[in-house]
Amino acid sequence: MLRPTALRPVLRSSPRCQQCLRRNLFSGKGSTRASQDFDLNKLNSQRRDYERHRTIFLASGATAGLISFIYTAWKLKEALAEQSEKQKQKIAVKCDAPAIPTETFKTEAGEKRKIVVHDEEGRVIVPTGNSVVPAFPRTINVKLPTSKESNSVAASISDKEGDEFTLVGLGVRTVTFLSIQVYMTGFYVATQDIAKLQRYLVKKINPSATTLIPAEKDALRKALRDVAEGEETWDTLLREAGCRSIFRIIPVKDTDFPHLRDGFVRAIAARSQRNAAYNDDAFGVAMRDFKALFNRGSVQKKQELLLCRDEKGLLSVLYSPDIGNEPKREVMGTFGEERLSRLLWLNYLAGSKVASEPARESIIEGVMEFVERPIGTVATQVV
Repeated sequence: MLRPTALRPVLRSSPRCQQCLRRNLFSGKGSTRASQDFDLNKLNSQRRDYERHRTIFLASGATAGLISFIYTAWKLKEALAEQSEKQKQKIAVKCDAPAIPTETFKTEAGEKRKIVVHDEEGRVIVPTGNSVVPAFPRTINVKLPTSKESNSVAASISDKEGDEFTLVGLGVRTVTFLSIQVYMTGFYVATQDIAKLQRYLVKKINPSATTLIPAEKDALRKALRDVAEGEETWDTLLREAGCRSIFRIIPVKDTDFPHLRDGFVRAIAARSQRNAAYNDDAFGVAMRDFKALFNRGSVQKKQELLLCRDEKGLLSVLYSPDIGNEPKREVMGTFGEERLSRLLWLNYLAGSKVASEPARESIIEGVMEFVERPIGTVATQVV
């Protein structure tokens, strides 16, 4: 074997080998090829292009999906409205009597009068425009429970007991942008207390008047529709006038008590948070008990729920699974906290956002019928 030292003379004596080695090491051909293959700027540019194209593609897909969703929802809403209208026409055709009329006629004096409609039992009814709950009774008889009455005693309350309440206005409660109908609601005032309602609203516009002329009615209508003034008007009326009133709720689809509770609680909480006067223990306890009251099961369509408020603001919740000729109403609970019932009432009567805009508008128009008559005459008139 040749020793390593034996190769040194050979390398030194081979200038050609040395020249080849020097050319290969310092010619730069290998480094140029590597820089071409691993050009970081070029790779970074390609990556940016890829990310940009990918973002554009995803954004286009999301936009197309959103547009298609909105279009489909709009078409679905139109289809549901058309189907509801067809159902109303079918119901009107199937009924022995013609569809409930809503038009008015004029007397010889030029005064407009509504056509009176009766159901099979002879009760005066008011059309709702809903196919599931087509009409509300013009008057209902309800015995308002006291805070001392137990549920076992109040469970025997029937529709023929108690005081008479007269319908002021009604409307449908809808949710989501699809306007899905949840329940019909009607606002009733104790017939004997309508004079209190008349007096307060008439004196608000004209302190020296006993009835309002058309221009004054327009001023009152504008005030009740205004967000701030309407809420102030109803808030003061509920606190000072002492009118007994009821919100009658009839679901148009199967639901449950927790679902109804969530709507009530959200509305009360939203209004109470705007006023520091509600941040006390008494109101917090009332809210807790009110929530617990609705820890129950389902509520089928056409069943009746009554939210009752007496002259002192006592809130009573009555429930009846049967709204036949003589429904038996169960008193679910009573609450002595006046502020709780007042905020719940304002959720339907006034503010920037109400539970049912059709109901609020109908109530305002019903109030206009009251204030155009002399104070105290509506309670005794023959409908």
